[in-house]
Amino acid sequence: MAGNSAKREFTCTECGWTNAKWVGQCGECQAWNTLVEGAAGGGRGLGTVRSIRPSAIVGSAAARPITDVSTERVSSRSTSVSEFDRVLGGGLVPGAVVLLSGEPGVGKSTLLLEVASNTAKSGARVLYISGEESTGQIRLRAERTGALSDNLMIASETDLSAVLGQIEAVKPELLVVDSVQTIAASELDGAAGMPAQIREVAANLIRVAKSTNLPIILVGHVTKDGSIAGPRVLEHLVDVVCHFEGDRQTSLRFVRSLKNRFGPTDEVGCFEMTGEGIREVTDPSGLFLSRPEQPVSGTCVTVAIEGRRALIAEVQALVVKTSSPQPRRVVNGVDASRVAMLLAVLERRAGLRLSEMDVYVSTVGGVKLTEPASDLAIAVAIASAVQDKAIAHDLVAYGEISLAGEIRQVTNARQRETEAARLGFARQVDASVGGLKSALALALNW
Repeated sequence: MAGNSAKREFTCTECGWTNAKWVGQCGECQAWNTLVEGAAGGGRGLGTVRSIRPSAIVGSAAARPITDVSTERVSSRSTSVSEFDRVLGGGLVPGAVVLLSGEPGVGKSTLLLEVASNTAKSGARVLYISGEESTGQIRLRAERTGALSDNLMIASETDLSAVLGQIEAVKPELLVVDSVQTIAASELDGAAGMPAQIREVAANLIRVAKSTNLPIILVGHVTKDGSIAGPRVLEHLVDVVCHFEGDRQTSLRFVRSLKNRFGPTDEVGCFEMTGEGIREVTDPSGLFLSRPEQPVSGTCVTVAIEGRRALIAEVQALVVKTSSPQPRRVVNGVDASRVAMLLAVLERRAGLRLSEMDVYVSTVGGVKLTEPASDLAIAVAIASAVQDKAIAHDLVAYGEISLAGEIRQVTNARQRETEAARLGFARQVDASVGGLKSALALALNW
């Protein structure tokens, strides 16, 4: 019995670190409660170091000057979905592995079926493998969204060896796997979705991608806290990590690039979910505006920066006298703590009596404003609601408000000004007007 116990070891499911006995915290990645018992020799622990002989390097594998390396084989190819190309940095690079994550039902499969269909219609052979749907279900969705093409091959597989066999038989120019958590290698113990299974599946697919210059898009599930399910090493192995986000109550969807070895990581693609599938939104500013014919108090327009694009967004505020000892502060689309701070600044620096008022602040169209540049628009909307005085239709406000009541300069000010002027907003309130009281007086009396 003692000999058998000595042959067991504990392996971290996040990073692969091994230890002879169980401990609560991994000694390498510092994750808690991730060590599981397994057979010795399966991980890269602190055991004996074996001497490995160097292998002979011949042919194209030999190191050479970087100036002699050709880039013709790694130029990107468009997916015919311009918003997705924007996030990827121009398109799919041969041999690149893209991981797309998102909440259930947000539209990941719909987007990738659209990408696969457009690529197939351009003449390339595409293989779409689903471990969640049958081929009949995929066909029904493709008919509804108009994604039918003879070059689009579909298969329903959950075994890694079967997936590799499909790749050998079809020889596609693009592979979509939906999702990596549903594929399992029969050689390993454990069900699909376990960290060891995800590592094995991802490693084999990445090996195929690099050896055959096959671009692969993997769908990844997310946990309840929004992070990608499985070991963290999955995000390190792939070339591009994108997150697909959106609110179920609205049709707007965003694709954000979190990691990109071939392009910028601050790009955002905008889409709209419709009954016929997913539609690109090249100019999403109109989705975030609700402009009645007559100006209404409590509304103000701002210019937000999402990635590298400027978006017009509208902030609405409602202020009413409270009937309870504790005034209500209800927000939607903006940060609650930021609004609480702005209310304190407005009361102390601008003289607005808000301690006896219920305050409701919301954005239009489901957009989320997180950058400090939206502070001034929120403050103007609240002040407009308190005084019941509407601001001009062609006025836009942006700027960060400090606790001292100062308005600070924001980044990309020229880009914000250009976008506002393009959409007909001739009057702008920003840091150039002075302090908070001056900005409110100008916005409400213009």
